[in-house]
Amino acid sequence: VQLQASGGGVVQPGGSLRLPCTASGLSAEYDTIGWFRQAPGKEREGVACFRRDDGTRYYGNSVRGRVSISNDNVRNAVHLAMSSLKPEDTALYYCAAAPDPNSCLRTDEYQFWGQGTLVTVSS
Repeated sequence: VQLQASGGGVVQPGGSLRLPCTASGLSAEYDTIGWFRQAPGKEREGVACFRRDDGTRYYGNSVRGRVSISNDNVRNAVHLAMSSLKPEDTALYYCAAAPDPNSCLRTDEYQFWGQGTLVTVSS
């Protein structure tokens, strides 16, 4: 199983980024892809998640209204689009896969994790 998050970089406050997460080797039972982030000195938090079986999406309180998660079946990828970025959005962003989690924004529901991609919001 391999999950790969990419697309990070340095962006100015108010800017936008789109982070793709590509997955390979996942069995069909791993139907949920989540995006998480971890800032220095802070716990990892759920940003957004997508259930492939029914298309439902959930967003973390700190990003709701500024991010959108979408599925790309052709490329077997899940994208996290972020806008109106703030300095407090600076973090290492990870994607992960879980089999039918009870709460898809909880880190402990996920079994497979990709390496993170760094997002820095700074002027």
